[in-house]
Amino acid sequence: MSRSLRRGALAATVLTLSIASLSACAAGNDAATLQVKPDNAATSVGDIKIQNAVVITQPKPDAKGPAVVSATLFNGGTKDQTLDSITVDGSGQQVELKPAKGAGKITVPAGGSLVIGGKGNASATLSSGREAVKDGNAQKVTFDFSRTGKVSLRAYVVPAKSYFKDYGPTEVPQPSASASAPASESASPSASEAAHGGH
Repeated sequence: MSRSLRRGALAATVLTLSIASLSACAAGNDAATLQVKPDNAATSVGDIKIQNAVVITQPKPDAKGPAVVSATLFNGGTKDQTLDSITVDGSGQQVELKPAKGAGKITVPAGGSLVIGGKGNASATLSSGREAVKDGNAQKVTFDFSRTGKVSLRAYVVPAKSYFKDYGPTEVPQPSASASAPASESASPSASEAAHGGH
């Protein structure tokens, strides 16, 4: 009797283990958790992949000034590609591109990546951002590459606040009170010189 109980327990254990392993395989490569996509603009065409594309405006809604396009570009090919232009639909203007160092075109290295936006990175500036785009919109942005050609996606328009603060426009309008600060700083050395001259 005890011998049959042991066989039954062993059979139940084997059955439990095989069901557990089969259910783990059932998720497979098409599991729902693998289909979750990040909530930011991303696309790929040929060797080029674009991620985290956003248009970043001035931090205050009433501030006029430039906006910038920020994105991470990946080149999965064996040859370098240059980014020839970026256009933002509805803006009616060309985005000004500058490499991180020097002059010339922005190059996405073969098998590598490049970040546009943020300190020390390449930049893409829309001269009159507030007039061209509105916060909260999803604007069509087209990147034109030397080999792949045009790659378009919809990028969210966000103000340069919170996470986007360090990637936003470098030219932020200053209030008029701060404009008078440099004048008072330049006046203070002459006052100190006058004090030293009196001694």
